[in-house]
Amino acid sequence: MAALLDNHSTIQPFNHFNLLYLIPTPIGNLEDMTFRAVRILKEVDRIWAEDTRVSKRLLAHYDIETPVSSYHAFNEHKIAQRVVDEMQNGATYALVTDAGTPGISDPGFLLVRECVRQAVKVECLPGATAFVPALAASGLPSDKFYFEGFLPHKKGRQTRLKYLAGLPCTFILYESPHRLVKCLEQLGEHCGAEKQACVARELTKMHEEIRTGTLEDLAAYFKEKKVRGEIVIVVSA
Repeated sequence: MAALLDNHSTIQPFNHFNLLYLIPTPIGNLEDMTFRAVRILKEVDRIWAEDTRVSKRLLAHYDIETPVSSYHAFNEHKIAQRVVDEMQNGATYALVTDAGTPGISDPGFLLVRECVRQAVKVECLPGATAFVPALAASGLPSDKFYFEGFLPHKKGRQTRLKYLAGLPCTFILYESPHRLVKCLEQLGEHCGAEKQACVARELTKMHEEIRTGTLEDLAAYFKEKKVRGEIVIVVSA
């Protein structure tokens, strides 16, 4: 075991060639960065960020002075090819989002797809993503699960809810604070009000809350509260 740990703890040399790093960033607590992530962010040629204002606060916390540019859902179709071209010409870049792992309900998929298509190496570091701690802390079955992400706001929402209700395993949703109660009530209509579920919000932050109960009880509880923060809903099979 000691030899295995020593091997895994070895710092790999930084190779300066066409490469895209996907760097997970904290979902709340700034201490949830790995040593490797910080090192790579200091060494790449440029960091592409979903919101440069958010990312610059994190970078300042770790004294990272690498240039930062915007890469988000509203410009990715326009600049993805340019970013790939620059990496093919020798640039090494990192992609970060406001919180969590790029490409998981956040921008990133389009750029990664183009990199794969055009033989630009992609390396994704392990790290923060909101649904994993929510599922692990829920106490609900986690041997098999389905990740839905955000439901459609209107068109197709009822179809997705019906599909989720028929799944034979735990499923996971992301939701906004102002839609939480409505979502729990709709889940109760489709899955049954007595279905066990968990709502996790403000994960890793000072006011973190992880509450488990029936969908009916959770809807009633959060109806009486002013809900803030990012929301993860876990529903048992």
